[in-house]
Amino acid sequence: MRTYSLLIVLLWSCMFHAIHMMPPEKRTNKHSRSERITGLSENDGKTLHRTKRGWMWNQFFLLEEYTGPDTQYVGKLHTDQDKGDGNLKYILTGDGAGSLFIIDENTGDIHAAKKLDREEKSLYVLRAKAIDRKTGRQVEPESEFIIKIHDINDNEPKFTKDMYIASIPEMAGVGTSVIQVTATDADDANYGNSAKVVYSILQGQPYFSVDPETGIIKTALPDMSRENREQYQVVIQAKDMGGQMGGLSGTTIVNITLTDVNDNPPRFPQSTYQFSSPESAPPGTPLGRIKANDPDVGENAEIEYSISNGDGSDMFDIVTDKDTQEGIITVKKHLDFENKMLYTLRVEATNTHPDPRFLQLGPFKDTALVKISVEDVDEPPVFSRPWYLIEVDEDAKEGSIIGQVVAQDPDITKNAIKYSVDRHTDLDRIFNIYSGNGSLFISKPLDREETPWHNITVIATEINNPKQSSQIPVFVRILDINDHAPEFAKYYETFVCENAKAGQLIQTVSAVDKDEPPRGHKFFFELVPEFALHPNFSVVDNKDNTAGIVTRRNGYRRSKMSTYLLPIIIFDNDYPIQSSTGTLTIRVCACDSRGNMQSCNAEALLLPAGLSTGALVAILLCIIILLVLVVLFTALKRQRKKEPLIISKDDVRDNIVTYNDEGGGEEDTQAFDIGALRNPEAREDSKMRRDVIPETIFQIRRTAPLWENIDVQDFIHRRLKENDSDPAAPPYDSLATYAYEGNDSIANSLSSLESLTTEGNQDYDYLSDWGPRFKKLADMYGGEDSDRD
Repeated sequence: MRTYSLLIVLLWSCMFHAIHMMPPEKRTNKHSRSERITGLSENDGKTLHRTKRGWMWNQFFLLEEYTGPDTQYVGKLHTDQDKGDGNLKYILTGDGAGSLFIIDENTGDIHAAKKLDREEKSLYVLRAKAIDRKTGRQVEPESEFIIKIHDINDNEPKFTKDMYIASIPEMAGVGTSVIQVTATDADDANYGNSAKVVYSILQGQPYFSVDPETGIIKTALPDMSRENREQYQVVIQAKDMGGQMGGLSGTTIVNITLTDVNDNPPRFPQSTYQFSSPESAPPGTPLGRIKANDPDVGENAEIEYSISNGDGSDMFDIVTDKDTQEGIITVKKHLDFENKMLYTLRVEATNTHPDPRFLQLGPFKDTALVKISVEDVDEPPVFSRPWYLIEVDEDAKEGSIIGQVVAQDPDITKNAIKYSVDRHTDLDRIFNIYSGNGSLFISKPLDREETPWHNITVIATEINNPKQSSQIPVFVRILDINDHAPEFAKYYETFVCENAKAGQLIQTVSAVDKDEPPRGHKFFFELVPEFALHPNFSVVDNKDNTAGIVTRRNGYRRSKMSTYLLPIIIFDNDYPIQSSTGTLTIRVCACDSRGNMQSCNAEALLLPAGLSTGALVAILLCIIILLVLVVLFTALKRQRKKEPLIISKDDVRDNIVTYNDEGGGEEDTQAFDIGALRNPEAREDSKMRRDVIPETIFQIRRTAPLWENIDVQDFIHRRLKENDSDPAAPPYDSLATYAYEGNDSIANSLSSLESLTTEGNQDYDYLSDWGPRFKKLADMYGGEDSDRD
């Protein structure tokens, strides 16, 4: 078996040696052996042989950011199967093959076609193989190798933030940590010092310092006061190459704010304050504001004001305005100039949130003196009491004095006072008052049962200054007297059974009284003297404001007496004694054996015994049906009687009857039978007008009988005369036709159709001679004044 030696070819570029990099690493030989087996086929039977062959190369290195004019040489691939006759072809695949890395397929030389950046990719993995150009077979199996990119210092440190914001309490000690800044370098930290960063402070000294390795910013001066300076701007630099010359650097800004602590007590800007108040100021009126200054802010500047001492601590108060941190002095009680004109207060201002670390600096409070002067004003009258209660009997006489109110002017002048009643509180004008002395008296009678309380208002006004007035409520209580008699508490429906026994209680009655005696109600019951010995019932007083009604005999009969009236007298025990008489109605009823009422109607006695409830209901329904039928029949019959005989076009009240033929005169007996006009019996039977429905049946006056041979004209004249002289005849607006033409009328035609043919005014005076029926027409047309009217 043959062994082939492995050549190692490693070419380094001149640039790598020029920058004095570290000595090259120890070369390593990597033998990738494969066994080639040449076997004897089944036909020729030759002996099997095993040969060894292998690739030859080293791990390749390149510098990033190469800027030379030519491509950067990487290395050479070679196999011991290459005889140098050009039969082998080298092929390169993997990361960047063909684009970043190109290979000479004849010699196996590898070059970098582009500039590489380690920060983008630090190593490339490629695969290589050698192929026989003639047969196309691989003379060596595909193998993998690595190209590693060496770093150079081409990236400056960068902070994680462009600007940092931090805060620290004021008065912090030296070395107090404020904030940590961090910068990163994209160069290789494992190769040289390109990524080693060192921090330094460019701006912010001598107040702050920075740790060069960790980037922690700390305070460098003690007792920094926020009140002196609140904002600081610090500039921090980060430099690579360990801070040596030639290293790259970056900067950032740190804004540091000193936060407040309660290290300052409140202080009044002046020691004494002056205020004034009119004596009429009501409680709660603000008089003025005072303020203690505190340089702190927020809750450290919150102040609580209080009155520590002084002669006005009971008359005045002070409250804190949380928005402005001012103390507001207010009136606590009513002031009186005549009593005291000047008050002195000691006001104290204290921090509400003291810091125990700074208590040694002194007390965190301050005091000031406040003087308040009271000004005199014209005050309204003052009553001797806040309210008045007056009691009066309801039977008090009109004009009686029931009480007095007293008011006076509190001023030194002591002006005179007049009194009056506010009529809005006494609309009925029941009370009145003497304007000079404030005595109240009654103007109208009182009634406790109607209004037990009266709430009125009395006004006191200064005579010299009517604008100064005050009011006071007066409560008038009306005391009860016994002026109402007791009466039954309700209406009692009392009954007694027919089979009741003597001494049986049938009803318990009680009484009520509108009066309210102070010892409570006490009522007494008894029969009126005329019925003191009532044979049927007795009244038993139960001594508890109730009485029982008791029977005095056995058995009661409805057929004999269905109702009993029992008068009862009710007394009270107040003075003067009042009494009333109430009548109790007692009905006699049929009851069962247990005393339950069944029927109290006397008509029930007429019903036959033994009928069931269903039978009684059936009988009642039949009676109702019969009554309905009778009513309907009567109504139909009356409707028929009231219908007019002349209807439609034969109704002569509203129509003109047309016969359509002239007729043959009086000798024509075939056109109309005039015999009916000569028949006295037919005339006498016509007792009512049949052309209309009369509303009232008038008594018909009987006329003298007519002879059969009476002339028709004479007959008509008689009838006209009878009707004209009959005051009971209804003035129906109708036309009676007797089928007789007669002579021409002296009045001629009254139709308005012919009135147009006349040339002058007509004389209607003759209408007044026609009797009462034409009086209306005579009034309308008669006389010359009618037209003008």
